Formats: sequence, structure tokens, C-alpha cells
Amino acid sequence: MASDLRYFLDENLLPIGKALASVRSDVTFPGHPAINDRIPTGTLDPDWLPVVGSRDLDLVVLSHDKGIRNKPAERQAHLDNGVRFIVLTTARDLTMWDKLSLIVKKWEAMEKRIRQAEAGPWMISMAESGFKDIVS
Repeated sequence: MASDLRYFLDENLLPIGKALASVRSDVTFPGHPAINDRIPTGTLDPDWLPVVGSRDLDLVVLSHDKGIRNKPAERQAHLDNGVRFIVLTTARDLTMWDKLSLIVKKWEAMEKRIRQAEAGPWMISMAESGFKDIVS
């Protein structure tokens, strides 16, 4: 059920979203049965950002798109819809396995950081070294 959802993994992390959703009931992704009618696979960022930020979903987005804040349409949709982002920002290129390992390893700390954050919009980078606010 959509009301149990807390996290949305961007399509750039689709394999990880599917893996996490298989073991966590609070994870969704583009094409997930709970939201496929609103965010099917292939939905463009400016189109799904208002949905994940909507009052009925209000999801935290996990993404590896470091440049989203520099793309005018995406940045505006992020700000206008109060979207909360955790962005993987690593100094080296990571495989999907490395990204999954990082997310799982940092999950509890990520949840703590989210609880400490104000209402959106915000972006927080998540790296092997920890978390850091990203100025929107």
C-alpha cells in the first residue's frame, strides 16, 4: 500500500530499488506496482518529482544523479514540491553492487539523518565518509 512507502529509488538506481523492495515494504521505484499508475518506468524527472513530493506519498528520494540540482526543470520541481533527496556522491565510480553495499551499510545512519532534517526541500549527500547537506 502506498501509505506504507517511505523511500523512492530513482530510475538510475532501479536494480537496487527492486532489490531493496524485495526485502523492505517501504521502498518503491519507477514501475513498482504500488505507484506504477503514477510513475511508470521511463517517467522523466520533472514529471515524477511532483508525485514523490505530494502529500499522499511524501517520499525520500535516493538517487545517484549528482547534477539534478543544476538542471533547471528538475531543480525547480525539486524546490516547488518540497522533495527530500539523499544523493550518492562518491569520489570514485561505483558498480551497482558497490552502491547497494553503501546504501545498506549507511541505512540506519541515513534514517537518523532524515529524522534530524527539516521539512523539504533538501538534499543530503551520502558518501562512504558520511553525510553532508547540499545547498539547493
